Amino acid sequence: MVTARAARRFPLSDESSASATTLADVLHSRAFRITLMSVAIVVVVALVAVVVAAVVVVRRPLPQTGGTVTIPGLSADVTVTRDARGIPTIGAASTHDLFMAQGFVAAQDRFFEMDYRRHVTAGRLSELVGENEDALEADKVIRTFGWRNVAEQEWQLLEPSTREALQAYADGVNAYLKGKAPSQIALEYTVLGLQVHVGSPEPWDPIDSLAWLKAMAWDLRGNYDDELERATTYGSVRDVAKVDELFPTYPQDLNAPILAAGDETITTQTALHTDEVDLGGDAVQAAFAQAQAAMDAVPHLLGVGEGIGSNSWVVSGDLTADGHPILANDPHLGISAPGIWMQVGLRCTTVSSGCPYDVSGFSFAGFPGVVIGHNADLAWGLTNLGADVTDFFLERVDGNRTQRDDEWEPITTRTEVIKVNGGDDVTIEVRETAHGPIVSDVLDLAAVSDAPLPDGSARRGYEVALAWTALAPGRTADAVISIDLAKDAEDIARVGRLLEVPSQNIVFATADGHIGYQAPGRIPVRAAVVGDVPSDGTWPRPGWDSAYDWQGYVDSEQMPHATDPEDGFIVAANQQVTPAGQGPFLTKDWDYGYRSQLIREGLEDLLADGHKVTVADMNTLQTDEHNPFADVLVPSLLALDIDDPYDDDGQELLRTWDHVSSADSAAAAYFAAVWSTLLRLAFADDLPDGHGPDGGSRWLEVVRGLLDDPDSPWWDDRTTPGVVEGRDEVLTRAMVTARNELTVQLGTDATDWRWGRLHTAAPEHPVLGGSSIPGLVRDFVNPDPIAVGGGSSIINATAWNASEGYDVTAAPSMRMVVDLGDLDSSTWVNLTGSSGHPASNHYADQFGAWAAGETFPWPFTSAAVTADASRRLILRPEAASSS
Repeated sequence: MVTARAARRFPLSDESSASATTLADVLHSRAFRITLMSVAIVVVVALVAVVVAAVVVVRRPLPQTGGTVTIPGLSADVTVTRDARGIPTIGAASTHDLFMAQGFVAAQDRFFEMDYRRHVTAGRLSELVGENEDALEADKVIRTFGWRNVAEQEWQLLEPSTREALQAYADGVNAYLKGKAPSQIALEYTVLGLQVHVGSPEPWDPIDSLAWLKAMAWDLRGNYDDELERATTYGSVRDVAKVDELFPTYPQDLNAPILAAGDETITTQTALHTDEVDLGGDAVQAAFAQAQAAMDAVPHLLGVGEGIGSNSWVVSGDLTADGHPILANDPHLGISAPGIWMQVGLRCTTVSSGCPYDVSGFSFAGFPGVVIGHNADLAWGLTNLGADVTDFFLERVDGNRTQRDDEWEPITTRTEVIKVNGGDDVTIEVRETAHGPIVSDVLDLAAVSDAPLPDGSARRGYEVALAWTALAPGRTADAVISIDLAKDAEDIARVGRLLEVPSQNIVFATADGHIGYQAPGRIPVRAAVVGDVPSDGTWPRPGWDSAYDWQGYVDSEQMPHATDPEDGFIVAANQQVTPAGQGPFLTKDWDYGYRSQLIREGLEDLLADGHKVTVADMNTLQTDEHNPFADVLVPSLLALDIDDPYDDDGQELLRTWDHVSSADSAAAAYFAAVWSTLLRLAFADDLPDGHGPDGGSRWLEVVRGLLDDPDSPWWDDRTTPGVVEGRDEVLTRAMVTARNELTVQLGTDATDWRWGRLHTAAPEHPVLGGSSIPGLVRDFVNPDPIAVGGGSSIINATAWNASEGYDVTAAPSMRMVVDLGDLDSSTWVNLTGSSGHPASNHYADQFGAWAAGETFPWPFTSAAVTADASRRLILRPEAASSS
C-alpha cells in the first residue's frame, strides 16, 4: 500500500514547495483506504493524485539549502555549506552575523522542535496542543517551578557578549519565520491544525533560549529520584537501615573514581542536634506521593531515569599513535525523533579578537554556540556529574503559613493563568516557602492537610517543597558561549566557575598536548545534623528545623580538577569523582561505576604491550557490549541444578556465553529475562507499587552483595505465605520463569532467540508519536525501530528498565572521537539526523549507522569542509541584495 512515507523516498531536493491541498484533505481522502487490488482506472488516478498531494504537503516546509537568501540585519554575506548528511557549516565575517545565521539555519531545520521546547519550558504546552491532560499537568508543574521567570532574571547577569549572541540568534530565527505560514515552517503545525487553531508562531525571544537551559538542568539534576525513592520505600519497610541496603556505598575498591587519591580540600560540616523526623506517617507518605506525581508530570526533553548519563575519556598523546591526545564522548540521553543534538560548524572567515569563533560540534536547536565539540586548540566532552543539587523539604503547614523553628512564616503565593488552545483558561495558585515551590499539591491531587501528624495533632498538615539550585538565577549561558573559545586548562576552570547548572564533568584535551578534568557546578553545603534520618541530602529534610537549611555552596576553587595525570588517561562516566573522604561532598548517589571500569579496563587492554591507540580504537571501545551484570551473576546461575531438560535450555546458553550482549546473542536475551525476573521475585513484594527495580547499576551492586548472603530476608517472597525462599530458590525460579516467558515471546528453540528482537531503539516524535495520533502520521514521523545490542551499565549504553520491558529507554545520543593531532581525522555520528523535518532525507539518515556502531568523517579545516560540501547557500544582507 502506498503511504505518505513514500514522500521521504522521492528523488527531490530538500527545497520548500507550496500547495493549496491540506493534509486534512489527504488524511480524509478515500484513496488512502483503497487497496492495490483495485483495478478501476479512476481509482488508480485518484490514488496517484492524493499521494502526489501528500508529497507536496509534507515537503512544503523543507528549507532552501542552495542559492541566495536575503536576510535583513546581516552586515555581510554569510556562507552556509552542507555536507552529504545535511550538516551545516556557517562562515561569517562577524560574531553577530555568525550567530544570526546559526539562528536562521536552526529555524530552517528544527523550528518546531524549538517551538515545542519553549512551550514546555514556559509552562505553555496547552497553548500548543490544546486540551490534553498530560500537557495541562506539565504546565502546572513547570509554572510552579517558574523556569521562565528564573530565565528572565538571568538575562541581566550575563556578559554583554553572551546577550549579544542570544539576541543575534533570535534575530536569525525571526528572519526565517517572517512572512511564512505555519504550513511552510513545519508539518507538525499542519497536523495540529486538524484539531486546534494554529496561528503564526510568535517571534523567538532570547529568554526562550535561556529557559531551555532549565529543562536541560532538570533532566540532569542528580539524585532527586533516589531521594524520593528512599522516602517512599521507607513507607513500606519502616526501617532506615533496611532502606539503605538498597542504596549501597559506591564500591571504590572495585570501580575506580574519576580522580585518584590526592590532596583535595575537604568541606567540613558541623554536627548539630535536632528533633527527629518520622517519615513513615500516612500524612507524610501521602505528601511524598503527591510530590512524586508532580515530578513525573514534567516532560523530559533530554530523558530521565535509568541510563541517563554519559561516557567520556581522554588519552594523552604519549599513548596515541600520532603523539597527540584523543578525546571520546557519547552522552546517554532519551531517544527521540528528531534527536536531541544538532551538528554544526561555526567559523569566522578571519579569526580575530573581533570574530574569534572557529568551532564545530553538537548544539541544541534553540541555543547559540556549540555545547560539545572542539575548536582549533581544544576539544571537550561532557558527562553528568550527578551532584546532589535538589532537596525535598517536608513542611509543616497551617493554612497559609509554615513552621520555621519556633515561629510561623507566611507562605508566598502567586497566580498563574494557563491558556488552553480551544479550551478555557486554567488558573492555579503557586505557593512557595523559604526553601522553594510547594510541589505536593500542584496537580490538585487528594489533599492531605487534614491528615493527622505523628505527634497526634490533626490541626496541621504536611506539604513538600523543592529546593533546587537551578531555581536561582545563574550564568550557565555564559559558560556555553565561553567554552567555544577555550584554549587551555585555565579557560576550562573559568568555564567551570560559570557552569552552575547542570553540574557536568568536563574532560578536555589541547592541541599542544595536555589532557584534563574539571568538575563544575553550584553544589549545596549541608550541615551534619544528628537524627534518625541522614542529613546529607539523601533523604527529605524537615523544613521546620533551620539546622537542615543549606549552608551556602561549595567554593568553585575547591571543585575537583586534574591535569595530565600519571597514568595518561582520564575516564569520566558518571562514577564517583574522588576517593571517599577527599574533595568536597558532592553526592552519595553515583552511578556505581561498572561502565566506567569497563572503559578503564578497555583502555588498559589497548595500551598493553606498548600499543598506541588510534581513533579507530576509540570508536570500537565506544560500542563495546561486554555485560558486567553477567560477570557478577552468571557464575551463581551456573552453579545451580535444573533437572528438566526443557527448563535447562536457557541455562545451557549461559555455559558458552562470552558475556557480550550483542543484538544477535541468544544468551543475552535469556540473561536479560533472568535479570528482570530475579529483581521482580526478590524485591517487588517489598517495594511500593510503581517503584519496582529499574535494573541499573545500583541494583547490580545490591544483588552482588546479596549473593554472599543466601538467607537474606530480601530473597524471601512475602507473597508466598508459609514459604521462606532463599537465594538459590529465587535464582532457579528466575531461570525457569525466564525460559517460559521467552518461549512465548521468541519461540520454543532457545538457540533461535536474539537479544535484538527484544531490545529495539525506537525514537518517537514528542508530539505526533503517541497512540492517539493517526497511524499514517505516526508511521511517517517515527523512524522504524532498529534491533540493537548493549544495555544498562554497558559501554554501549542502550539502557532499558527491568520493571517495564526491554525497549531502549536511553542511549548514546551521539558519538564523537576527536584527534587533536589531525582534527580532520575525527569522527562523529548523531542518533537520527540533522533535520527535524520528517520528509527530509536527513531526518533519520544517521540512525542506521548509529545503531550499527558506525561513524562518519568530521571535516574541520577550511579545505576539508569545502571538499565535503554538497550544498551551498549564501545569506545576503538586504542592502547588498538590493544594490
